[in-house]
Amino acid sequence: MMKIMDRLLLFLHSILVTIISLFVLVQVFQQYGNYQIIQIPFDNETEQYILITSAIVLVLISVRLLYIALRSNRSSTPSIDQRNDYGDIKISMETIEQVSLKAAARVKGTKDIKAKISTNQSGIEVKVKTHVDGESSIPKLTEEIQQNVHDHVEDVTGIPVSNVSVLVVSIIQSNTFKSRVE
Repeated sequence: MMKIMDRLLLFLHSILVTIISLFVLVQVFQQYGNYQIIQIPFDNETEQYILITSAIVLVLISVRLLYIALRSNRSSTPSIDQRNDYGDIKISMETIEQVSLKAAARVKGTKDIKAKISTNQSGIEVKVKTHVDGESSIPKLTEEIQQNVHDHVEDVTGIPVSNVSVLVVSIIQSNTFKSRVE
């Protein structure tokens, strides 16, 4: 509802500013003619040029804002579209990202996982960033993450996964300090 109200206000504002700017332009150009509603006194030609330039800029800005207010909002959530016997299926990139995160989180020893999804000709690419605990082998851990993400995303979404890359950002230090009593 607020978006509609904002667009309406933007539309009305643009129309009003355009009308006023065009009115000022007409009056400036008719200053030396016989027909003039408002007398605009100018000390020199520089003031007249400044007023004309300002009015033209306001008209151009208003036309652009008017276009923004009137255009339909066609931007939609990026998704991967598929077709089956029953119709169309759209799976958002955010959903695929969440599926990837869920699969990567199943691997023990990972913390603060982030995923980014991109598409290419052969399917989707998943980039996973994670922190590890440092207790297990990093190559084995990353291979397990890759396998889990690859298999889980393909099983859940039906979309082929072409590549899963894993970036280990850091090793998280565990807080296993024993307090010492003296």
